[in-house]
Amino acid sequence: MNLEFHAGSADEAELDTKSPDAFRTISEVAEDLDIPQHVLRFWETRFSQIKPLKRGGGRRYYRPDDVALLKGIRRLLYGEGYTIKGLQRILKEQGPRHVQAIGRGGPIGQAPGGDGSEAASSAQPAIAGAGWTPPPAARSVPEGLDDITVLTAVMNELGECRRILERALEPVADAS
Repeated sequence: MNLEFHAGSADEAELDTKSPDAFRTISEVAEDLDIPQHVLRFWETRFSQIKPLKRGGGRRYYRPDDVALLKGIRRLLYGEGYTIKGLQRILKEQGPRHVQAIGRGGPIGQAPGGDGSEAASSAQPAIAGAGWTPPPAARSVPEGLDDITVLTAVMNELGECRRILERALEPVADAS
C-alpha cells in the first residue's frame, strides 16, 4: 500500500517502515502483490520452490527471498502471460534465483550467465501470437488497443481456461 496517496492507520505506517530483511505475513505479502491470500496458498501447491516458514497454527512467514520469488511469479504469470506449466519449466531449467531476480526488477530474457537459448526454448506466454499480453490489474488498457480487442483477447483466454478445466474434470477411464 502506498501511503503517499492516502492517510493510513498507524498499523499501515508500521508495515511500510518494516525492515527490508523482516519476515512478512501472508496478508502483508498479498497486499504488497495486490493478489488474494488464497492465490498465494494455491501457488504453494503448484511451485515447490515457495516455502514460507510456518509457525504454530500454520501461520506463514515469508522471507525476503520468498517475497522476491512471489513477485517474479506474479510478474511472469500476470504481466508476461506465462502459464503455470511454463513457469514451472522456467523454475526447473533456470532455477528460483532467476525468478527472484525477475521479482526484483531484473530482465526476463535469460538467467544470469546463460546464453539465452534456454530462455527462448522455455515456456511460451499463454496467449503468444495473439499480439497482446494481459496488463497487471492496476494498469489501464495498453495504448493503441481498443476495448473490443482487449475484451476479445480476455474472452479467448477464458475460453481456453474453461477447456482446460473441463478436461481436468473429465472422469478418468478405468484401466481394469
